[in-house]
Order: sequence, then C-alpha cells, then structure tokens
Amino acid sequence: MPIESSGADLVAQVWEALELPGGAMDYHFVLQGAVDRLWSGRRSYPEGLELLEVFVLLDLELMEAAPQAVSFDTGPVPESFVHVTSVSRLIVLLEREGALEEALGVARRLARFGQGEDAVARLSEKAGALVQEAAVGGAA
Repeated sequence: MPIESSGADLVAQVWEALELPGGAMDYHFVLQGAVDRLWSGRRSYPEGLELLEVFVLLDLELMEAAPQAVSFDTGPVPESFVHVTSVSRLIVLLEREGALEEALGVARRLARFGQGEDAVARLSEKAGALVQEAAVGGAA
C-alpha cells in the first residue's frame, strides 16, 4: 500500500487486498499494516479509529482460525508467534476509553499467542478495583 494514501484510500485498498487470493499470513500483514497506518494517521483521519477496531478484530479472528498466520513454525501446531502489534493497539485504545472489560477480553484472546499477559494482569486489577469501588460506593 502506498505511503501517500489517504485514510479512505487506505481502507479501500485493505478491503480490496482481502478479496484477493493469498495466504493467512498475507492477510495478517495487510490488516496489521493498515492498523499501524490508521493509528499513525488518527489525527488527520479520526474516523479511521472505528475501522481500526474492525481491522484488529478481523486480524484476531484470523489468528484464532489460522494460528500459522502469525507463526514461522513449520509444524502443524504453531508454538511460537511473531509479535502482533495490531491487537495491542486496540487494547490500549479500549483501555483509554474506559472499556476495561472489552479490553480485557481482547487481551485474553491475544494471550493464546504468548502476548498480552501483562495487559490481562493490569486490566484484571483495574476491573477488580472498579468493582470494589462500586461496591463500596453502593453500600454508602
């Protein structure tokens, strides 16, 4: 995808690339690259944040359906995975928006790939603290 693409052009190119024949790893890198570009251009194309979430969730579903998309292992069941930046971006975005339970769910899904465990711990602690705070506030 050309660097000079506008946000809308980038989105169109991603949808087009996903329609073309290719392997799971190809699609993963298309989605991850789009997420990186949408994140970088969020100030000039803020509506891209909504599509960023769509692309991350598609990428995560792809990873779950075809784990070899994010692994260079040659065996039938991948054991090691490449670092996935797209899902981490969504976790951070959801956490900043206060959607802790949703961020925690995404982080738990990412943990299957040996990543996101720190986010699971952090978000679990935050969510637990909010529940305790609500319980104390409700009792007062």
